[in-house]
Amino acid sequence: MIHLLDPREANRLVLGEGEIAFLDLREAGPFSEGHPLFAVPAPYSTLEARVGQLVPRVDVPVVLVDGGDGIAEAGAEALAAMGYSDVAIVEGGAPGWEAADLTLFKGVNVPSKALGELAEALWHPKTIDARTLSAWQRDGRSFSLFDCRPPGEFEKMTVPGAACLPNGEIAHRLPALDAEKPIVVTCAGRTRGIIGSLGLARVIPAREIYALENGTQGWALAGFELSRGNEPGALPDLTPEQAAETRARADAFLAAENIPLITSSDVAAFLDNKTRTTFVFDVRSADEAKADPLPAFTHAWSGQIVQATDRWVGVRRARLVLADDLGLRAGLAAFWLRALGFDVHVVRIDDVLRAMPAPKHSEAPAIDIPEITAEEALADVRKNRAGLLDLRPSGRYAAGHVEDSTWSIRPHLREVAGKGRWLLIGDDGPEVRLGARELLCLGHTDLALIQGGIDAMRRAGAGFRQVRPLPPAAAADITSFAHGRHDGDLAASREYLAWEQGLVATLSADERAAFRL
Repeated sequence: MIHLLDPREANRLVLGEGEIAFLDLREAGPFSEGHPLFAVPAPYSTLEARVGQLVPRVDVPVVLVDGGDGIAEAGAEALAAMGYSDVAIVEGGAPGWEAADLTLFKGVNVPSKALGELAEALWHPKTIDARTLSAWQRDGRSFSLFDCRPPGEFEKMTVPGAACLPNGEIAHRLPALDAEKPIVVTCAGRTRGIIGSLGLARVIPAREIYALENGTQGWALAGFELSRGNEPGALPDLTPEQAAETRARADAFLAAENIPLITSSDVAAFLDNKTRTTFVFDVRSADEAKADPLPAFTHAWSGQIVQATDRWVGVRRARLVLADDLGLRAGLAAFWLRALGFDVHVVRIDDVLRAMPAPKHSEAPAIDIPEITAEEALADVRKNRAGLLDLRPSGRYAAGHVEDSTWSIRPHLREVAGKGRWLLIGDDGPEVRLGARELLCLGHTDLALIQGGIDAMRRAGAGFRQVRPLPPAAAADITSFAHGRHDGDLAASREYLAWEQGLVATLSADERAAFRL
């Protein structure tokens, strides 16, 4: 069943009781320029490939919002074909939401960012500014500086002297660290540093812990150089005695914060319950998860699932199970995820969890699209018998594409002119096949996928071009809000930090009440 919802009624459902999936089908750019607070990004370009994980139960109520451009209708039809039985569309899309005097929030991961700012206003973590930290370094003061982001972000840039130790891992590995030194936690902006320092303070309240004010962006705005191209290094290992110390800390923390510690049998019962959505996550480090896999569990590093919950969870008020070996990483993540409105449980890993099979998610019905070799495609193009349509993400298109090819993205394919023959270029992502499905629905019946994609076209002798990355205005799949803040654009950094600091004041009373702090 697909029906229209007045924006205010949609907002009431999202902020009410029970499970609901609120999905924003716009691409990253328009989404980042303004969306409802609890809308989960589910771009139409990859919708069917992602929605099964975001919304695993097909009978959960689903509400879709778009740009008021009809994409939600197309998305609703796609979901119905996958078996989703209760789909509604916000009337008028995001413009209708705003016209109803409801707030559109800029940025990404906004609930997680708002959580950090609310926690800062409530608990006032100790902070240190860039100039003071620089003076500490210059004076040779003894302290530990940890960048609490994942290795990929650390590699790009960090404060000089920082070690890569993501949120959750700092607490987990405390026994292997210097027990006396003050700890300074930095991220790229504000909220992960706030969340990280406050979490540590709850685990080791006697320790001197600081968040670096405004993180790497604050460091750059103070006139200091960031370190780029960094090597994260290995996370410190725990001896058996140190592991026992962390486990004891976990037990004390879980008990003090009333976080349920469940068994693998409980997890199995949760997953067998078809009337409740249960997400299961492995919150250990990426290396640990790879070396000791849990097929039923999605890997999401402890700090990151708090920071970017909407990357993995598309159902409001769902049940989450966090698996960990010792329990402290999961416990800290559970503390914050509970504040975001989820029903969160912690389980310690055992062989029963290891034996649980990977879940099966809903998939879009398969479509049959003819394929063509790169050599045949190149011959057709040179004889003007076909055009080339590149459906890869815009960044990959900019890094190298076939001369005279046209770049597009699924929601823009209705703008493709004519009904001539189109040869489609893709890679290992879902964009090209979902784009082909869209073209067929739009009446473009003379299509073929190029076998081997862009690499095969290069080997076949196609002419290639590289261009500068497409500007956000031209590439809807790029986050445009405060774009460039991590690449030296100080004005974008100022805009971003002012936005974070203003989030609490932007929340309505009902939105504020959705956070359980």
